[in-house]
Amino acid sequence: MTDQIRNIYCIGRNYRLHALELGNEVPDSPLVFTKPSHAVVPMNGNVVTLPADRGEVHFELELVLRIGKALQPGMKPDECVDGLALGLDLTLRDVQSKLKAKGQPWLEAKGFKNSAPLGGWVPYPGEEALKMSSFKLIRNGEQAQLGNSGDMLFGISELITHIDNAYGLGRGDLIFTGTPAGVAALQDGDVLEAYLDDKLAANCTIKLS
Repeated sequence: MTDQIRNIYCIGRNYRLHALELGNEVPDSPLVFTKPSHAVVPMNGNVVTLPADRGEVHFELELVLRIGKALQPGMKPDECVDGLALGLDLTLRDVQSKLKAKGQPWLEAKGFKNSAPLGGWVPYPGEEALKMSSFKLIRNGEQAQLGNSGDMLFGISELITHIDNAYGLGRGDLIFTGTPAGVAALQDGDVLEAYLDDKLAANCTIKLS
């Protein structure tokens, strides 16, 4: 799965309620961080193994965009996108809190192995059409998160333009677009199911080891 992935850009605090639930300031421009491509692991009914000795591991369900071509003059930004998936931006929350307190980068908390479980790709409907769809995470049979791209602080076109201008964006790059409120610590044996509207888009069982 990682062979065709180049850069993984992630957006922090892109849903107001999620920023507030963690006690963070709401940003006035996109907050971008990255994950290594080796963080990606399939989320297709498999078992995802995560560290059990580094404090809480939090789930964060996100809409993930796959870039199919570079942004060219005259193109609409979302014309660069050729695929959509649901994925998890898993976070070592205790590690992240310590890094934030020291003013250090988040990579250790965000980029560990298996920190980016990813479901299968589906056709991208376009930025406006996507706002008609919701996505949700079901944890052990109960809804944990519910989101809609229309609630993003920074929309898809704005994210693509910002990332392209600041860092560059091309074929094979992924964008994790941010998570809605409802994140929490995972437990060993948790069964996670991610839905786009009412269609199962990704699922896995968590093993803390």
